[in-house]
Parts: sequence; structure tokens; C-alpha cells
Amino acid sequence: MIRPEKQRIAEWEATLPELSRKHLRIAAERIAAAKEKGLAVAVVTGSGPNIHEGVTTLIAELIRRCVVDGVLTSSAVVAHEMAGTLNRVRRIRPSAGEFPSIPAFLLPRGGVFEITELNPEQRAAISAEMQDGWDLWECINAHGGTSLIKAAGNMAWPMGPRTERLAREAEALARARRLPLERIAGSGADPRTMIGAGTECNVPVLVSIPQLVGGGEVGLAIGDSIPITDRSRLVAETLAKADVIIESAIALSQEVHDGPFELYTGHGIWSAWEGRYSYSLADKTLVRIDLDANLERSWRLERESAQVQRAVDRGLPKTKVTGIPFRMEMSGFARLEGSLPVTADIGVAWPVLASHLEEFLGFQLDFISAPQETSEGQKMRAWIADNVRPIDRARMLQVSAGVSR
Repeated sequence: MIRPEKQRIAEWEATLPELSRKHLRIAAERIAAAKEKGLAVAVVTGSGPNIHEGVTTLIAELIRRCVVDGVLTSSAVVAHEMAGTLNRVRRIRPSAGEFPSIPAFLLPRGGVFEITELNPEQRAAISAEMQDGWDLWECINAHGGTSLIKAAGNMAWPMGPRTERLAREAEALARARRLPLERIAGSGADPRTMIGAGTECNVPVLVSIPQLVGGGEVGLAIGDSIPITDRSRLVAETLAKADVIIESAIALSQEVHDGPFELYTGHGIWSAWEGRYSYSLADKTLVRIDLDANLERSWRLERESAQVQRAVDRGLPKTKVTGIPFRMEMSGFARLEGSLPVTADIGVAWPVLASHLEEFLGFQLDFISAPQETSEGQKMRAWIADNVRPIDRARMLQVSAGVSR
């Protein structure tokens, strides 16, 4: 079991603003009430921080424990989960001519090149898929450099290019079966990833439309796997079924929960008018965990004086009316009666929420995340890097044949 002590979680909770502490407890109460009634809970996550803080691994645990019934996320998160969530990498800064096979013009800012640290079993498995490039890997592995834990795949060889190649393979399988790529990839992914847990538990884990472009070829393959209209409908259905929606460190969420089918704050009126699919966010609880204090400020302004709604009614710029830098998603969020802002670091907020869920639902989770800067967070990240495996290509090819929508 990987989880911080209850006392440590209580200490982290004490650092949060009073309203955020209150809203996290209310959120847990409403999730528990929803589960007792047989209703659904959905989570919408952003990318990087959710991986690094162990939040995606915690959400996978909540999927397996039948607490989370749907996830919307980014293509970058899917790419990282396909590569194992967090990896140990070796980073070097090659001098001119030191490694002729590494063209200097290809290196990112800072001139770094990374390899994924692999144990013999992992290397043997990947070598069977990728025969070329291992001389360079061996050379860098013996060279030294800096070893660190970071979001998996991405910029490191071989996990980065392997993941992108597998995404295109998964896309072909997805297109043949008219399924989202995420479901196909999940069939070969570790069950401690969201995509792996989602496929295992028949829970939708989908990339939202605004979050499609990320993870290199992974995002492109996800976008190409099913039509935009089909993806929008699946995203809308996931939110429509949910009684409670939690948004975790995500940008551009207005177009996630607004979208082309939502009626209450969104643009779904003409879809419904024409007799097509629509749904409403009315009466739902929408919890948003965000470090931007302006989100809470806009929420307070709406509660105190309905400034946001008045601006909408009069067709006025909300930034000028409220006097704050107004991100688009603040509009729908602030106007929803069931919205709950949580101004907090997600690394702190999620273990607090998980602890409350244990209290209200009467169970104990095997995994609870921890803020990455703490000693518990460092141990958690090392555990993820050492235990959550990258996607198993052979299993993906074998299992995906029997995967259904």
C-alpha cells in the first residue's frame, strides 16, 4: 500500500484556506451521497501536474473502487500513461560532436537529450519491437549524466518514440472497431493508470476536444481515431451521467462542460431544438481544484451580486464588469448553482479529498497520492516509476480484439 499517514494528510489540510477545506468536505459528502443512490461521478483532469502529483494514479484507484465512473483528460496524460506514468530517465547535455547520431538542431532548449532507464526485462521486451538505436542508449547509459524521475515517455528514448508508434498502431485498431484510441490503448496499459483501469472496469476515459493536441503523435492519433462529433457525444454522455464532476488543474474547461450539447450554460439549444442529443448541467455539483484565486473571486461575485450573469445578459465583457482577468471557463462555473471552487495545490487537495471519501464511504484505499515536494510524495513518485509499467503491445493487440464500446 502506498499512502501517507492520516495525520500527515490532516497537516496538509490545515494549510488550505478555510473555504477550500469546507468545499473539499462538501465534495466528499456529495460524492458519497451520489454513490449511495447509484449515481455517477466524473473527473476532468489537466495534464502535467496531475501526473507528477500522483493524481492520475489515485483516480485509477478510485475507478477500480467504483467511485469514479468516467474521466475526461488530455492526450498528454494518455501519452504519459501509455509510457508508464512516471519514468526514471538519464539526461545528458552532449557537447559538439560528442554523439554524432544526435543532431544538435533536434535538441530542445537547454540542449538536453534523455534516455529511459530500463531494467533487463524491460529492455529485452522493447528491443524486440525496436531493433535500432541501442548502441546510443548503451553509450549514454555508461556516460553518466543526471538521473531523475519525470513524466513518462515524451522526450526520452526509447519510450518517447515507442509510445508514438504504438499510438498509431492503436489508432488503426480503434478505427477498425469504431472505438476511441484510449480504450484500445487501455487494454494493454497498466491497471494503475486511468486508461488501464478504465478499460478493465468498463469506465470511459476520454480525451476532451480542447485537450486533443498533446503528446506528439499520440494526440494526433487520438484525434484521428474517431470523428470529432462522436467524441463530443461521448464526452457529453460522460458528463450527463455524472451527479458530481471534479475538475483538477485544467485549462479551457468551458468547452469541456459547455460544448455543443449542454443546455444550462452552454450552446446545446439548437441541438435540442433540432431533436438531436442534449444534456444539462443543472442540479449537478461541479468541483474545481485550481490555484487561480480569481476563480473563487468570480464565484463569490456571482453569489454576492450576480455580476457574471448580468454581464452575460447585457452582452458585456466579463473582464471589465468584474475587474478580474476572466478566463472563459469562469463564466459557466461561476453561474452554476452547484459549483464549488477549491483554491489549492492539487497535490494537497486530492489526498485530503481521498481521506474524506474513506471516512464517508467506509473503505480504505490502497493508494493515496501525496504532494510531490514532501518526503511521502518523493516515495510515491519513486513507487510509480518502479511499479507502473508501460503499455504491453502484445497484450494490447491480443485483448483489443475483444474490446467493445
